Amino acid sequence: MKLTNRTILIVGGTSGIGLGLAHRFATDGNTVIVGGRTPEPHDGLETVRIDVTDPASILRARDEVLAAHPDLDAIVTMSGVLLTEDLRDPAHIADAENMVATNLLGTIRVTDAFTPHLIGRGTGTIITVSSGIGFLPFPLMATYGATKAAVHSYTESLRAHLTGTGVEVTELVPPAVATPAMAKLNPAAVPVDDYLDEAMELLAAEPTAHEIVVKAAQPLRWAERDGTYAELLERRSAPLNNLPGR
Repeated sequence: MKLTNRTILIVGGTSGIGLGLAHRFATDGNTVIVGGRTPEPHDGLETVRIDVTDPASILRARDEVLAAHPDLDAIVTMSGVLLTEDLRDPAHIADAENMVATNLLGTIRVTDAFTPHLIGRGTGTIITVSSGIGFLPFPLMATYGATKAAVHSYTESLRAHLTGTGVEVTELVPPAVATPAMAKLNPAAVPVDDYLDEAMELLAAEPTAHEIVVKAAQPLRWAERDGTYAELLERRSAPLNNLPGR
């Protein structure tokens, strides 16, 4: 992927991996716009207000961004909510619906909003963000993992649909990365800067890889192939024993 002189919108780029990517892209000489529900100003970055659970908000943001940047040629859609669940408690459904609306439908809606523009240009890049959890579940995060598995599948189909249009589609497959939320859940999470160093190097390769899988994510991505799936899933199920009433 060409990483210079691009105009890039990162939806969900107001914190964590997204904000880190935004700064890396900006440092490389790109125009970067970050979108979120309550975006804060950052040096070198533009902002747009967008709520990916609200179709009208997405369309307003699209129109605002394209009016200011008709040369927009890359979008990264990574808005996400990560919540733990007890699937024995039916009340978890509210959190499940929130994650589906944000992580999966948000990805689809943002992609839908900007795909016609990119096809019209005859060139561009769409980057989706799944997770290692989409390939090897962490049962305490059941719906989160399910949405990320769905993002992976959707990305594969999107790439097929856009073949021949000049629009490339790639997928970030992060491991556990030590954002504030994840660091509390997983002390072994990869430091954000370490993840970004490796991910940016992989993104810069030509041709652009279909999946950006850093070393820490490879045991999750390839668990079934490597015959480690059942063992790792059993190990990752152990935290369920700490839920109330277990």
